[in-house]
Amino acid sequence: MAAVSVPNPAVPPAWRYAGDQLKRWRLKAGVTREELGRAARYSPDTIKAMEQGVRMPTPQLLDAADALCQAEGLLSAAAGYLRREKFPARAQDFMQREREARSLWWYEVALIPGLLQTEDHARALIGNHCPTLDEGTVEERVAARLERQSLLYGSPPVNLSFVLFEAALRCEWGGREAHREQLVRLLAMGELRNVSLQVLPFERVIPAAVLGPMVLLETREHERLAFTEGPSVSQLTADPEVVSSHTERLSMIRAESLGAEESALFIKRMVDQL
Repeated sequence: MAAVSVPNPAVPPAWRYAGDQLKRWRLKAGVTREELGRAARYSPDTIKAMEQGVRMPTPQLLDAADALCQAEGLLSAAAGYLRREKFPARAQDFMQREREARSLWWYEVALIPGLLQTEDHARALIGNHCPTLDEGTVEERVAARLERQSLLYGSPPVNLSFVLFEAALRCEWGGREAHREQLVRLLAMGELRNVSLQVLPFERVIPAAVLGPMVLLETREHERLAFTEGPSVSQLTADPEVVSSHTERLSMIRAESLGAEESALFIKRMVDQL
């Protein structure tokens, strides 16, 4: 039985479509990848990656292909519809729901939530992505992460609750000064009327707290969802049983965590020690 080719969900559909059209026009015109590469100043392997949608077809390549394949502007026109995605494909649905949230509860085991990160902290994390991202992608994702933080100051206010395991507060991403700046920002964010910030110290950890991060949110239409994310897989679901299970786990974690005032004092002591 022949294998079925399944599109890579991490690749933006527009990239795949433009790449597929590029390949079809090239083959129809009898142009090799080497010939197109010389015209566009790209290697044949780069041409292949763009045709497969793994890399975004550039205006430079589309214009060169349009001329060689006599596409009369049909390939060049695709450039206006292509753009880098702000977020990884597996997180895009969650980002859309996050913009629609009226309430959000976030628990993190090892990282500061993106909504609370400083620019230096965000750049240190994104810049250390594996596999390595190019500089343009890093800067675009840092900007997108900072753009998301408008949720903190929206009108009407979104109720935001964060619980951070102590491990998330101990990692000095970007160096000591950047780490100190990040902790100070957490203190400032905890003072916002619509933000609750709690710390779960090492000595209070429970098994439910080390099962991984999670986000629960309620949209303006009162739909409740749960989001979990791992190194290569993420899940956004409205399944009532799954949402209920995560809600129960978060309730157990919050019960063991320090209160808002105690958490602020905990973070202040960390700042003083730096």
